[in-house]
Amino acid sequence: MELNARLPSGPIEQRWDRCRFEMKLVAPANRRKYTILVVGTGLAGASASASLGELGYNVRTFCFQDSPRRAHSIAAQGGINAAKNYQNDGDSVFRLFYDTLKGGDFRARESNVYRLAQISLNIIDQCVAQGVPFAREYGGTLANRSFGGALVSRTFYARGQTGQQLLLGAYQAMMRQVAAGRVTLFPRTEMLDLIVVDGRARGIVTRNLVTGEITAHLGDAVVLASGGYGNVFYLATYAKGSNCTAIWRSYKRGAGFANPCFTQIHPTCIPVTGDYQSKLTLMSESLRNDGRIWVPKKPGDKRPPNEIPEEERDYYLERMYPSYGNLAPRDIASRAAKRVCDEGRGVGETGLGVYLDFSDAIRRLGRKVIEERYGNLFEMYQRITGEDPYTVPMRIYPATHYTMGGLWVDYHLMSTIPGLFVAGEANFSDHGANRLGASALMQGLADGYFIIPYTVGDYLAGTKLDKVSEDHPACREAIDNVRCITKRLLSIKGKRTVDSFHRELGRILWEYCGMSRNATGLKTALARIPELREEFWRNVNVLGTNEEFNQCLEKAGRVADFLELAELMCLDALERNESCGGHFREEYQTPDGEALRDDANYAHVAVWEYQGEGRRPLRHTEPLTFEYVLPTVRSYK
Repeated sequence: MELNARLPSGPIEQRWDRCRFEMKLVAPANRRKYTILVVGTGLAGASASASLGELGYNVRTFCFQDSPRRAHSIAAQGGINAAKNYQNDGDSVFRLFYDTLKGGDFRARESNVYRLAQISLNIIDQCVAQGVPFAREYGGTLANRSFGGALVSRTFYARGQTGQQLLLGAYQAMMRQVAAGRVTLFPRTEMLDLIVVDGRARGIVTRNLVTGEITAHLGDAVVLASGGYGNVFYLATYAKGSNCTAIWRSYKRGAGFANPCFTQIHPTCIPVTGDYQSKLTLMSESLRNDGRIWVPKKPGDKRPPNEIPEEERDYYLERMYPSYGNLAPRDIASRAAKRVCDEGRGVGETGLGVYLDFSDAIRRLGRKVIEERYGNLFEMYQRITGEDPYTVPMRIYPATHYTMGGLWVDYHLMSTIPGLFVAGEANFSDHGANRLGASALMQGLADGYFIIPYTVGDYLAGTKLDKVSEDHPACREAIDNVRCITKRLLSIKGKRTVDSFHRELGRILWEYCGMSRNATGLKTALARIPELREEFWRNVNVLGTNEEFNQCLEKAGRVADFLELAELMCLDALERNESCGGHFREEYQTPDGEALRDDANYAHVAVWEYQGEGRRPLRHTEPLTFEYVLPTVRSYK
């Protein structure tokens, strides 16, 4: 496997402009001759489809939801970063670049991160032009707030519904191209395999989720924008349908999988209340602007929060990280919450929770201001918990929220399979070992609106592509493979439900490859996961048939892939003998419990190559070099 990142040379602030100038272009009259397949309609997929359609390409866009508007990007709450410096508080493109690289614990490429910071400026202008209703100051200028890992206010937001509003903007742009006939939508359609012809991605195999029809779709390039794989943990903040199937099946066709163990735990989620739960609910990180996080100083203190006097409260983030306080990055804040709960100072019935308290902010600013900033989030919390956060502190605890790992891509966002591009959370490119809050929406729109349209065109202009039909052996083999998997799942007729396997897998991963990991636990997981997978293929019970709307079959295929991905995650975590960002190995920590990186041996991207069923994958590395921000001890104190 060749890992040529195709990084431009020259001053970092000129690299993207230079790269764009050197790219080959497709003439406007020739673009309609090319067909591009886009998988996913979240921010990355919808913006890519809209932009490619606007350029004149023939675009086919696929999503498993009944409407593109139901893509998981809609659930993002707090905001989107951009280095506009509207607050005149010292922000700049370089500072956003620096904060993102440092926030990722120096495990991302400098060139990619700087490009993301540059493009952030264009994203806000694009979205304002689309009518995205960002919050505004009294005088009409766009408002900003702070997020974790930054000392400036650079996050643009629409109350706690930023993802929804941004997705509606991208959706409208895409639907304009649908009306123009340049984009064709395929809802309720799930990608189940990648078609690779002569080493190049030329199509996908899908299943119609209503009729069960299995179909091949052929084109000249494929763009995967299918999101992250955090639902491998079962309990996560993702929508229940979010899965790894598109990227995992592409991995098994030859696409390198980068840093699979880099998963993010979000510190601000509603705690687990029982085994009946199928997902967790996020409370936006923006709440940490005005909410103060604390636990009782005394272990086992079960008094109601309003009865615990100020001097008996431990505002532990403010104590441990005085510079950043409650806005410490997610990985650090999550581990700190786990630490105080492990000490017996957690709150709630389970003891797995901490308080997020708005009483100071309400006294200082007034209830009306807090309602304007966070009203919908407070309402959601009250509906779920039955508690009024205006009068009683919220209870929060860390939960799986995002994946920094994903398919390896070069600077052009192309995977190790030529013609297969990967955008948004489905790739690994910009966040290193930890994503800063409000950067996911930024990356998705940067990839879709401003990078993919250039890089896909460069690939098409520089590549001779022969016509491929459904009779091609590679196409028939991919279709047969999907049919074989489907038939096998339906024929088992075992005694355990799909969800029971998924729940057990999630418990294994959370315990041994969650907020903290160690070699002994990872080896335990690597012994138990193959046993669970073997039992799945022997004892799972998948009801119904293929030729119908069958959610049990849908889930079974996704869980089968999770059972394979989980093993790769643990293997990757075991091989990375350091702590960095969201990857916290207990053997590698500083005396005060912070992550201890090993830049001499692990300043690289780990990229895994599939070797076939039952065989250990190959681990490749892409070295990371730092010219502009030298790796230092990551301190937020």
